[in-house]
Amino acid sequence: MPGSYPVRRRRFPRPLLAALAATALAAGALTGCSAEDGPARTVDAFLAGWRSGDLHAVGFIDPAGTRIPAAEVAKEIKSLSGELAATPPELHRKKGDPTITADTATALVAVDWTLPGQTHWVYDLSVRLKRGGDDDQWQVIWEPAVVQENLEKGDRLALRRDTAPRATVLDGAGDPIVAPRPVVRVGVQPSEVTDVKVLVRQLDAAFKAIRPALVPPVDVGDLPKRVAEADPGAFVEVVTLRDEAYRQIKPRIYDLPGTRFQADKLDLAPTREFARALLGSVDPAQADDLKNHPDTYVAGDLVGHGGLQGRYDDRLRGAPGLTVIVERVGPDGTSEPTGTEVFRHEPKAGQPVKTTLDVATQNAADAALRGQARRSALVAVRISDGAVLAAANGPGPAGENLAFTAQVPPGSTFKMVSALALLDAGAVTPDATVDCPKTAEVDGRSFKNSNDFELGSVPFTTDFAKSCNTAFVALAPKLGPDGLAATGRTLGLEAKWDVGAEAFPGSVSANGSATEQAAAAIGQGTTVVSPLAMAGATAAVARGRWEQPKLLLDPAPQQPAPAGPALKPESVAALKTMMRAVVTSGTASALKGVPGEPVYGKTGTAEYDNNPAHTHAWFVGWQGDVAFAVFVEQGGSSTASAVPIADRFLRALTPR
Repeated sequence: MPGSYPVRRRRFPRPLLAALAATALAAGALTGCSAEDGPARTVDAFLAGWRSGDLHAVGFIDPAGTRIPAAEVAKEIKSLSGELAATPPELHRKKGDPTITADTATALVAVDWTLPGQTHWVYDLSVRLKRGGDDDQWQVIWEPAVVQENLEKGDRLALRRDTAPRATVLDGAGDPIVAPRPVVRVGVQPSEVTDVKVLVRQLDAAFKAIRPALVPPVDVGDLPKRVAEADPGAFVEVVTLRDEAYRQIKPRIYDLPGTRFQADKLDLAPTREFARALLGSVDPAQADDLKNHPDTYVAGDLVGHGGLQGRYDDRLRGAPGLTVIVERVGPDGTSEPTGTEVFRHEPKAGQPVKTTLDVATQNAADAALRGQARRSALVAVRISDGAVLAAANGPGPAGENLAFTAQVPPGSTFKMVSALALLDAGAVTPDATVDCPKTAEVDGRSFKNSNDFELGSVPFTTDFAKSCNTAFVALAPKLGPDGLAATGRTLGLEAKWDVGAEAFPGSVSANGSATEQAAAAIGQGTTVVSPLAMAGATAAVARGRWEQPKLLLDPAPQQPAPAGPALKPESVAALKTMMRAVVTSGTASALKGVPGEPVYGKTGTAEYDNNPAHTHAWFVGWQGDVAFAVFVEQGGSSTASAVPIADRFLRALTPR
């Protein structure tokens, strides 16, 4: 400043002065004022208010310069946002100050909307400002294009969702388990019905005659009301049947007055009960789905429930496509698309889940349980590689996956483990004489054989084949406090499994009292297992080493249990001989006539409470390359329930 320090005046040529002035003006047009009252502060306040809905700190004018109340702008932003209004975008001013030219400024803003499924719609927009008014402050020039450049007054943003193609669960051959299969829609045409009450009785009787029985049964109780309310020429659907079920009753219903039929195809498993509890189901989104996952599902979506369909729903379902369009609100308040699409995110198809299931083996397992009134399970494992070939559960297609998750005493099937432990310890040989009295007492507790039988002094192989409890009770002390559990662990019991589905690997009694050790030797006490665990243990005996059963090939489980140690060849050979004797001359002699390769096995009857008459039924065994376990809850004698199921299963596999 003049006077503050000596200044030496210098004259500049006029052309140079003009150039310097032009440069200063240009600089003023490119960079904004950084003072507190500059446009940047107004832009930041506007962006914060857009998100919060409170714009009282910002002034607005329209392009003609007319002031607009802040509340009116807030209301219009919400209206323009349409279906996205509930989730305002993230907003921030892009790096650098607004560009200022005289009394106008322009700021570049980054907009990031989070759409359902965490899809992001990102774009830039320009916010124009003008300085003026009584207080000479920066004001936002408001117009609908501030929200999105394609918007005009009366427009709103709308979201359209395109469902991704759902992938399927594959069998071990890589083929879809669920595929298009023929169905018949059974319905009635009201104008052709002569007596609706008679028709209802006839249809009800026909549906009840279908085998296997439909679960749940078809309810025709409301058919008269539906017929009365429908148009005379309408098709009132009663039920959709698989083609094979329809053909069973076609002669009974085809010519009934008023019945009509429509052929179609639906994505279905080979049968209604095909591994249903393991696979789960795919159904339209239910109320709980929509309530618990509002950002994931909308009404009409297909959702996996239970089993593999539920566990891998995200993978199978893929990601929906999303399109943001512009709609215009008409005089009557309804919105119609304008044809403008401002954002599109293509759907991402689901990825299949590949299992090891074998269709023929699964069908055989399901058929073997068909008609079983009690809860039951049959699981089959390929001995050569541990692949789970079948996991069937009964009765019917519904229910939990007992084949994998049951936690029940194994009963005398566990004598397979006890015998291996005794053989490994050198405590007994197949030919050694071991008494089989009617009862045996341990610390005041009495143990007895089924139906109070006794064999006297017989070879250990006979004790095993006839399932003599008292012989194993007498030998239990030779196992030591942890011997049975240690042998069980060599067969995969209690291991940390990862098969890609919920599965119980078993828990074996250890370090118990003398009475508990005696009970554990015959599969009672605190020992509990699942059918899958016993099938895996049986496969280990047949193979000579335990390998974790595997169900999923893709995605492969991340942490499968490591393979067990090689079993002692001499112990395994002896045990195989004894398990063959169960079939040739023991409790499973009903399987002696099964065609094909030799059948090996062990029956089991397991008490599950303090009443000896209350028992589960078991059978474990193998034929050829297939090891399996059969379980019937409250099945009583294994020879009357579990063994016949095994017989049906093996005979169904024989033609292969």
